[in-house]
Amino acid sequence: MTMHDYHKPVLLGEAIDGLNIREDGIYVDATFGGGGHSREILKRLTAGRLIAFDQDEDAIGNIPKDERLIFLNQNFRYMKNFLKYYGQLPVDGVLADLGVSSHQLDRAERGFSSRYEGPLDMRMNQSSEKTARSILNKYDAASLSNVFFLYGEIRQAKKMAERIVSFRQEEQLETTTQLIDVLKPMMPAGRENKFLARVFQALRIEVNGELDALKALLTQSNEVVRAGGRLVVISYHSLEDRLVKNFMKAGNFEGKQEKDFYGRLIAPFQPVSKLITPGEQELSENPRSRSAKLRIAEKN
Repeated sequence: MTMHDYHKPVLLGEAIDGLNIREDGIYVDATFGGGGHSREILKRLTAGRLIAFDQDEDAIGNIPKDERLIFLNQNFRYMKNFLKYYGQLPVDGVLADLGVSSHQLDRAERGFSSRYEGPLDMRMNQSSEKTARSILNKYDAASLSNVFFLYGEIRQAKKMAERIVSFRQEEQLETTTQLIDVLKPMMPAGRENKFLARVFQALRIEVNGELDALKALLTQSNEVVRAGGRLVVISYHSLEDRLVKNFMKAGNFEGKQEKDFYGRLIAPFQPVSKLITPGEQELSENPRSRSAKLRIAEKN
């Protein structure tokens, strides 16, 4: 399997340029995946070092043989601890390409996509106990409603949750197809795919604790990136992008800007470019890039 078969990196050139790489610098690829971003970073390093994280065991097969690379089969929420352990502090830049890889989406047995029948899994870390199946069959109606409303921004969340709870009194939900069938009467005509994308997004975020992990990564970036270093994040939905935007602008997740005694903005990072999205050529070559948003900030 080639790297492009596994996952075609989105906004690759723009993200790597955003890191403003020094050839002897230390960089973090928080979401290794198919290794596309890591390979480009390594091309620009001489005596530098790259530390890459990915909690999915499938990513291990994409690791290039390069003594400048330290690969960690771990969630990026533990970035600071591992950088400290390996003596790689401070770093010159952190890159995170959030979301699900093409490889994960296209493997029916992982359960990430509504396009294939598969088990209700959705785990990034396949050794984790929490799955979409356990959430759908064990959460009470109020908890399920919160997941769909908060992480999928679905207005009919309460009704959806009640429908699922009612169904599972007769039989357990096991497959993606079962879930889709249960929710079919609620799907808006002509917008079924968009509706299902939100349902699957909500479950995936809950299964993997994605927003908490992102908050941890952003907070730790402030602690590990040196002054003048870069933070580069590609997000794929509004919940992620809002956290990234607010953190880069204000140093917190609410976007509340605080000023010092002299009226100067107190923020650990300074955005260095406007929001970057894929151009027409990339959209035509890689339709999955359509929701990508790239933000770049420099450490003050």
